[in-house]
Amino acid sequence: MRYYYSADEIRDAEAPLLASLPDGGLMRRAAFGLATAIARELGTVSGKTVCAVVGSGDNGGDALWAATFLRRRGAGACAILLKPEKTHTGALEAFRRSGGRIVEKVPPAADLVIDGVVGISGSGPLRPDAAAVFDAITRAGIPVVAVDLPSGVDVQTGAASGPHVQPTLTVTFGGLKPVHALGDCGRVELVDIGLDLAPSGVRALDTADVARRWPVPGVKDDKYTQGVTGVMAGSATYPGAAVLCTGAAVAATSGMVRYAGSAASEVVSHWPEVIATPSHASAGRVQAWVVGPGLGTDETGAAALVFALESDLPVIVDADGLTILSAHPELVEGRSAPTVLTPHAGEFARLAGSPPGDDRVADTRRLADTLGVTVLLKGNVTVVADAGGPVHLNVAGNAWAATAGSGDVLSGVIGALLAAGLPAGEAAAGAAFVHARAADLSALDPGPAATPTSASRILTHLRTALASIL
Repeated sequence: MRYYYSADEIRDAEAPLLASLPDGGLMRRAAFGLATAIARELGTVSGKTVCAVVGSGDNGGDALWAATFLRRRGAGACAILLKPEKTHTGALEAFRRSGGRIVEKVPPAADLVIDGVVGISGSGPLRPDAAAVFDAITRAGIPVVAVDLPSGVDVQTGAASGPHVQPTLTVTFGGLKPVHALGDCGRVELVDIGLDLAPSGVRALDTADVARRWPVPGVKDDKYTQGVTGVMAGSATYPGAAVLCTGAAVAATSGMVRYAGSAASEVVSHWPEVIATPSHASAGRVQAWVVGPGLGTDETGAAALVFALESDLPVIVDADGLTILSAHPELVEGRSAPTVLTPHAGEFARLAGSPPGDDRVADTRRLADTLGVTVLLKGNVTVVADAGGPVHLNVAGNAWAATAGSGDVLSGVIGALLAAGLPAGEAAAGAAFVHARAADLSALDPGPAATPTSASRILTHLRTALASIL
């Protein structure tokens, strides 16, 4: 599990160490880790040239100390001081003693630039002088390593409202911050500096977490104990949504999938193992419902949604189901069974009254708390918020899953996990993880070069994704 911490949480954790270590000790510890990461990035240190762009405060000190350590290993080192009067005194003295030079602009021959302009206390875009420096660096094609976070990017939201650093690598200390999932940080490396951090309320599942939670049948399980997933999706206009959603529930290790709707013949022609009926009235017993993909927003679709939400079963609502729900939010009021909503930005706006803003975590959390449900906000970084509970982030790393029908596949996987008994937040986060892995694999099949994919291909690769995890 990866945890993400606010700037205040990190500062509170640093306080005991700052009190117990010699003056500057924690900074040098962090800077040594930064220098080690930069050395790996350079490959060979001796003979290379690094330039630190230094602002006021501790991040500038970290950058100067890292440049000092690299200078002692044979690198050429220079620094641009954006605020000379506020530069960290001890770090600057050590840098000068090592032979580091103060310059006005980055040398064209520099092999790497260290972004030490602002740290986790900073806010807003780069100031004009810093923006001009990094514009020149970008035009020269020099790689940048950011200290803690890219300057000009918000630590909590990952948003950039103006000029900002776009690093190849970000090296952070003690604990990850939300920016490292939500912002453009390049690769991220975490340096352990000895902070004592408890699990936080913003987190991300990793491969081992998903493997531990995934419902793998035991020797005494049967098709019923593995979870029976009910699907109400698709219509005469969108039969493909039913095919994709039910197929994903089948692939995600459901013991049985029951389909109820007007696309029954299309579903069975693709998935003969699915038990299909024309309406929910004859669907039979299930352990969770998936409602909405391609369902339509007419009376038939509304009746299906009401039927599912009036049950005491877990329900995941997507697509057309969300459109109906946005007009009738009372349908989820007081619901005690797990309920997962999976909006994209437009559907979120209909549910919440406004689209998600820069702080997608706070906005998703607010909607979940307001409705008393679990909300999965789709995007390159998927945000899953439990009402009154933790937030899970899932970083896709690319946009291969942004294709028509992809959400139908995701809904089927979430439904299967709910039917198997997983808590709503973990079901949504685990499904998002596997879905993103399947999208990656589908884009790389048949070769090493990524190519455009489709929802059908993502569905085809769900089992391969699960195999790579389990």
